[in-house]
Amino acid sequence: MPKTRILVVDDEPGMLEVCADTLQRLPESEIVVETRSARAAERLASENFDLLLADICMPEIDGVELLRQARAHDPNLAVLMLTAFPTVETAVESMKSGAADYITKPFLPDDLLAAARSLLEQRQLREENRLLRRQVERSYAFGEILGRAPAMQRVFENIARIAETTFDVLIIGETGTGKELVARAIHQRSRRKDGPFVPVDCGAIPELLMESELFGHERGAFTGAATRSLGLLEFANHGTFFLDELTQLPPRLQAKLLRVLQERRIRRVGGTKEIELDVRVIAASSMPLEEEVRKERFRRDLYHRINVARIELPPLRDRVEDIPLLANFFLERYAREIEHGATRFTPEAMEVLGSYSWPGNVRELQNMIKRALALARQDTLSPEDLPDEIVARAGESAKGAGGFFQLRERRLVAFEKEYFVNLLQSCRGDVTAAALEAQLPRGTLYRLLKKHDLSPAEFRRASPTEVSDQAECLRPPNH
Repeated sequence: MPKTRILVVDDEPGMLEVCADTLQRLPESEIVVETRSARAAERLASENFDLLLADICMPEIDGVELLRQARAHDPNLAVLMLTAFPTVETAVESMKSGAADYITKPFLPDDLLAAARSLLEQRQLREENRLLRRQVERSYAFGEILGRAPAMQRVFENIARIAETTFDVLIIGETGTGKELVARAIHQRSRRKDGPFVPVDCGAIPELLMESELFGHERGAFTGAATRSLGLLEFANHGTFFLDELTQLPPRLQAKLLRVLQERRIRRVGGTKEIELDVRVIAASSMPLEEEVRKERFRRDLYHRINVARIELPPLRDRVEDIPLLANFFLERYAREIEHGATRFTPEAMEVLGSYSWPGNVRELQNMIKRALALARQDTLSPEDLPDEIVARAGESAKGAGGFFQLRERRLVAFEKEYFVNLLQSCRGDVTAAALEAQLPRGTLYRLLKKHDLSPAEFRRASPTEVSDQAECLRPPNH
């Protein structure tokens, strides 16, 4: 493992000696000292360092300017500024220039050591995350779509092949599986990538407005049409038109869409002139179109016309091996967005995520991680940080749920309820005393009591014999 290289710059030899002696206590470190800031600037331009410690007031190049030059060569360099005359102005200027922290002279050696160690750990974590992202993007990503499961690798191959063609595309997948991401990936890899990508959700537009929204209208075509308006299909000309939830398109507009696919022409509402289009249509549905055709809710000819190039997205429950990859990716992304320190899931939390059936698929996983981050207090997310409904239902629909997972869940639930019944009995319903005895935060205890439908007030009213009988009834059988 390469040594950590630290450059210390100060025009006072005594201060350099103190810093060097202190930083030598860091493992596997090489300490380089310079009394001249000009010479330090040359070394920063030609050598690699992990941490820079620089005095703010120096005769040749002051610390803030040295910081700017260092950042120009290595934007990821960790920098700790030293100053004997701290002011708000110098602190603000240092931070704006990229300093991670500053420390005031004179300082305790342990304070300097702690600050340096913290900055080096943060740099190492950033480098590890950057490496992880590169590995993910190289091996398991296709645009913004992640997946190492064989089913997702086939999806990536299909996207690459289809993008090279001019065919219209049908994407089938449950809600939350990433149908729009697939459509965007096809667009970005096609010859139309410089044209517009226009997404439309058929379920989000009122039926009375849908025809005008899709095809546009001429002035005076209907009450309120004071000006001519271009439709979304025209906006997508020379690009890609993505039609989500295709089954919610009304029958009358299904016929008009069929004509667009056949002739690549449209006519605005109230218009007489046909407008030629050069557009690729990508349609998506969370429902099996074959079933909708059989029930005569969707036109058979339109189904055959759009079902030329087809991509089927697997639900998340069928690609369980992708859950850790996705969960860690979203955790890092959203933690960075809200400046939260969370860095990983505990093994127990990851087991819960892998055992849950995820009916809302990847979108549900994303939203769950956002919710957990918003409420988490620690840097590591445990099952306690996950929503109760996910923890309670984990394992119900996972593979093998009829055996190990289901039996384990029943045993755990029975144990928890028995434990809390006995706890409330011994504490006579006193929640504060119960939380202390269980070594749980009061909020966590209340949440678990609610989960098992236990009311502390009932234990304050019940006699010891009644509570003992209740606990005996809850005890699971030996087999």
